Amino acid sequence: MTSPFDMAFRLAANTARVGWYYGVNRLMARSVSPREARDGKAVEITHPMPGQSELFTDLRELLVADVYDARRGVHRAMELAGPAKWPAHIARLRAMLRDVPMTVERRRQGIHDTVRDHTGSQDWPDYYAQDFHFQTGGHLSAESARLYDIQVETLFYGSADAMRRRALRPIHDHLLGRDQRTASLIDVACGTGRFLRDVRLTYPRLGLAGLDLSPAYLTEAETHMSDLHPIGLIAANAEAMPLESDSRDIVTSIFLFHELPPAVRLTVAGEIARVLKPGGLFVLVDSLQFGDKPDWDGLLEAFPQRFHEPYYRHYLTDDLAGLFKCAGLEAEETDLAFLSKVMSFRKPM
Repeated sequence: MTSPFDMAFRLAANTARVGWYYGVNRLMARSVSPREARDGKAVEITHPMPGQSELFTDLRELLVADVYDARRGVHRAMELAGPAKWPAHIARLRAMLRDVPMTVERRRQGIHDTVRDHTGSQDWPDYYAQDFHFQTGGHLSAESARLYDIQVETLFYGSADAMRRRALRPIHDHLLGRDQRTASLIDVACGTGRFLRDVRLTYPRLGLAGLDLSPAYLTEAETHMSDLHPIGLIAANAEAMPLESDSRDIVTSIFLFHELPPAVRLTVAGEIARVLKPGGLFVLVDSLQFGDKPDWDGLLEAFPQRFHEPYYRHYLTDDLAGLFKCAGLEAEETDLAFLSKVMSFRKPM
C-alpha cells in the first residue's frame, strides 16, 4: 500500500514530467505550425476544440487517478528517471530535435514513404510500410525505435505512460485472488515494450509476451526489459499470430487499431478472440473517438491532417464494440483517460 507521502511525491514527479515534456513540445512547435496540414494546406476544423485550461484539467485528473491506482495496488510501475538515465534521455531528445526539420519538410511535401529506403520493407504489408506521423523510417528503422517513446511523450505532454497504465485496472480486477504464475498475457503490437515493462513491474512472475511486426522495435523492447524477469518477444503480424487457440488469459493492444485499415481491424480482432481462453480478458487502449468527449472532436479532426495517419478518420467513427462483438468478444467497460479510451472485453465461456 502506497503511503500518502509517497502518493504526493509521485504526483509531484508526474507533474514535473508533464512540465518537462510540455516545454519540449513548445520547443518543437517553433518548427511546426499547428495551422498547417500536410501538403502545405491549412488545417480545417469543423468541430469544437478544447481550450488549454480544459486539456490540462483533464490531464491533471489522469495524473491523480494514476497515483490512486498505485495506492490501491493496480500497478507498481511509476519509475522515476534518476541522474544515471539523463544523459541517454538528453541524447535522444537532441536526436529528435535534429530530425524535426526533415519531418516538417516531408509533411509539407506529403512524403510518407521513407520507410521503403530500408532493406526488407517490401516484405511488409502495404498498410504498414509507410511513415506514420511522418517519422523517419516509419516503424522499421532502429533510429525510429530509439526515438519513438520520446516523440510520443512529447506529443502527449508526458502522459503516454499514464494513459497506457489505465489498462492495468481491468487486468488487476481479472487477476485479483489468482496466482499470477498460472496466468499469461500477450501485448499485441507491443512496440518498444513500455507497457510490457509496466506489466512486468506489477506482476513479476506473470507469463508475459509481446508481439510486433517490427524487428527494430522488438530489439528496443528487449533493451527496455533487460533488467527484469524475462519475457517472450515474437516477431509476427497480428493478422496471423503464431499462437495456439485458447492459449492466453489476457490480451492487450495499445494504440494499434487506429493505424489499421478497417478490414485488417476485423482480422486482428478475430485473431485476438481466437488466442484468448474462454473467460479471458482483452483490453484495448487507443485514441478517443468522435463523441467520446464532444468538445474535443476538433482536436481529433485535426490530428490526421497534421500527421500521416491514413486510417485514423475511419477509426474516429468505427463501432469498436460492434467490431469485437463480430469477432466473438463481449464489451464490458469503457474508461476515458485524457486523449485515450480504455475498453475491456470478455470471451464467453
